[in-house]
Amino acid sequence: MSELAAERPAKTGFLKTNIRQYGMLLSLAVIMVFFQIATDGTLMRPLNLTNLVLQNSYIVIMALGMLLVIVTGHIDLSVGSVAGFVGALAAVMMVTYQVPVAVAALVCLVVGGLIGAAQGFWVAYFKIPSFIVTLAGMLVFKGMMLAVLDGRSVGPFPVVFQRLSSGFLPEFILGQDDFHLSSLLLGVLVALMLVVLGMRRRAATLRHGMTVEPVALFIGKNAFLVAAITGFTYLIVSHRGLPNVLLIMLVLIALYAFVTNRTTVGRQIYAVGGNEKAAKLSGVRTERLTFLAFVNMGVLAGLAGLVFAARLNTATPKAGLGFELDVIAACFIGGASAYGGVGQVVGAVVGAFIMGVMNNGMSILGIGIDYQQVIKGLVLLGAVCVDVYNQRR
Repeated sequence: MSELAAERPAKTGFLKTNIRQYGMLLSLAVIMVFFQIATDGTLMRPLNLTNLVLQNSYIVIMALGMLLVIVTGHIDLSVGSVAGFVGALAAVMMVTYQVPVAVAALVCLVVGGLIGAAQGFWVAYFKIPSFIVTLAGMLVFKGMMLAVLDGRSVGPFPVVFQRLSSGFLPEFILGQDDFHLSSLLLGVLVALMLVVLGMRRRAATLRHGMTVEPVALFIGKNAFLVAAITGFTYLIVSHRGLPNVLLIMLVLIALYAFVTNRTTVGRQIYAVGGNEKAAKLSGVRTERLTFLAFVNMGVLAGLAGLVFAARLNTATPKAGLGFELDVIAACFIGGASAYGGVGQVVGAVVGAFIMGVMNNGMSILGIGIDYQQVIKGLVLLGAVCVDVYNQRR
């Protein structure tokens, strides 16, 4: 009886500690169910799911970089303009000057990194507020995009480059041309790997005598995870297979989840955001980490610009408009704190898909862009209010 009494507070404490994480997943599930019913099943159709991934791929990519910037206690308002500028640069190089795709893509990523370094230098070493630096960057690179394009659209891109966003993983199993079995097996393998990693993480936590989630909740969560990933993979591969950009997203998500959770650099980034002075006194090179966070953001903004340009098959003067708002909203909705030091990769991805599903669902229902902006603004405000409430507790 005493063991049960001791176990019950531990379970309650775990749920209170992780309520935001489970709340985001539950919110995504509820929103998807709502729009699935409201759109008469259109949301979960294979073609629409594929479009949903393609439409939000660049937001997810930039959200991974924005998360690290926000965790360090800063913000980057220039990501939309940087993505548009890099896409314009890629178009001029590939279409106008016939630069090979691989060379042009590499140059664009380097340019993105240099832009991030230029902005991070002023923020990290001169202590100029990131809001001011990146606001200036937003204006500068928006103007440079217009200058590079000379006010006109440039395209189409080479077919090889288009496959970055519009290509699909080929079928490797003979006799399965109509159904992409290898892609489905890949999705099941990913789901099982996540379960194994979760079990190992739980065992390691228990060895250190720390509180873990209740057994029933752990089993239920993993069963739902396997079912959700397998079902999603089955639906999306029944159209044309797994999009190439989805594989890029999965690799980046796994990489950044590992860096933030399993490396010294990741722990130091959270320390900088939690208390920069204490981190510096502990020997953490806070300026360097802030600088690298902006460099990383620049590279990912460049990659997102390439993905977006490949999807449109052209570079336009309005590319990247408003991207920064969706990216920042995705991070805050996903649990990142406006005060820094708090946020998870999975949360940022879930936040991005919450925004994406809302955009997609409201568009299917015929809700105008005016009311869409109002609803998204209220959702963002609600997420920040929850963050402020948690901070005050």
